[in-house]
Amino acid sequence: MDKNAKIYIAGHRGLVGSAILRRLQAAGYKNLITRTSKELDLKRQSDVEAFFEKERPEYVFLAAAKVGGILANNTYKAEFIYDNILIAGNVIHAAYKNGVKKLLNLGSSCIYPKFAPQPMREEYLLTGTLEPTNEPYAIAKIAAIKLCRYYNEQYGTNFISVMPTNLYGPNDNFDFETSHVLPAFIRKMHLGKCLENKEFASIRSDLKKYPLNTHDVDTLKDSDILNFLAKSGIKTTNVKNSSLVTHHSSLPTFVEIWGSGEPYREFLFVDDLADACVFLMEKYDYKDIGEFVNIGAGKDIKIKNLAELIKQIVGFTGEIKHDLSKPDGTPQKLLDVSKIRNLGWEPKISLEDGIRKTYEWYLL
Repeated sequence: MDKNAKIYIAGHRGLVGSAILRRLQAAGYKNLITRTSKELDLKRQSDVEAFFEKERPEYVFLAAAKVGGILANNTYKAEFIYDNILIAGNVIHAAYKNGVKKLLNLGSSCIYPKFAPQPMREEYLLTGTLEPTNEPYAIAKIAAIKLCRYYNEQYGTNFISVMPTNLYGPNDNFDFETSHVLPAFIRKMHLGKCLENKEFASIRSDLKKYPLNTHDVDTLKDSDILNFLAKSGIKTTNVKNSSLVTHHSSLPTFVEIWGSGEPYREFLFVDDLADACVFLMEKYDYKDIGEFVNIGAGKDIKIKNLAELIKQIVGFTGEIKHDLSKPDGTPQKLLDVSKIRNLGWEPKISLEDGIRKTYEWYLL
């Protein structure tokens, strides 16, 4: 890519898109095109085609998507399949119609079968049934991969797809209803620490930034805040609301997490993903990569061990309890990353360093 080439980053304010934007800016790319969802609704085909006809981008990073964790995927199944199919279809088709030189489509490791052999190789796609809790999202992402492949085969386009593992980092989503596991743990441990230290001003500040279905946080009593936190799995032990402030110098606090904590998950700091995406766009084409390539750290961690690591980094000293009435999801999701390693890329940021960086950003 030439440094003056017109490059469109779809979803530039999200976790992935913002990291790609930072990476391109750091590399000296000067002609970057962005639109907010209010400025351009990617679900509207006519609007997307009008945008491409006007701007004529040469390169496209397709990072826009409706995303979320287990709760969001289970709750908004129709939106997850509908929105993501429309976004991918509209952007990929408009890129073809308007002669985009190269497009990079961002997918997700949830495309693989629930019980795929570990680590998961690219050829395991469509070899078994999907995890039910995120099937709608996975189907939409599989459709986007196939769109890129078949447009390449029929029209000679150069559209590539990457399948990242679980991502985290600056600009992550910390809403308890829609967030993924790692940012949810960071927020829970942070609020747990604030609660055990009776830092209600800090809790109010957090609730203003990331509302817990509250309206006027300043008018809430300490006991009201305690009730709101309890609904999100941040609770005190054997403490009555009325005795919060006057009878306890600190509050015995515990944090609940979903499931047994036994499943394994792989995590990649989002700036590493952005680096991989720019690396591939600069150096490799569809003929070099094939249908898609995995991007991950190459190692995983048990959810319960992740929770303990985040607890340590945040400084929460309370207990972690498991809500066994909630689902675990897929037992393991580890990507085989030999393909991209053979192309010459590997991640630079460790899980512990990445969590520290993310928590520092969260506190800003």
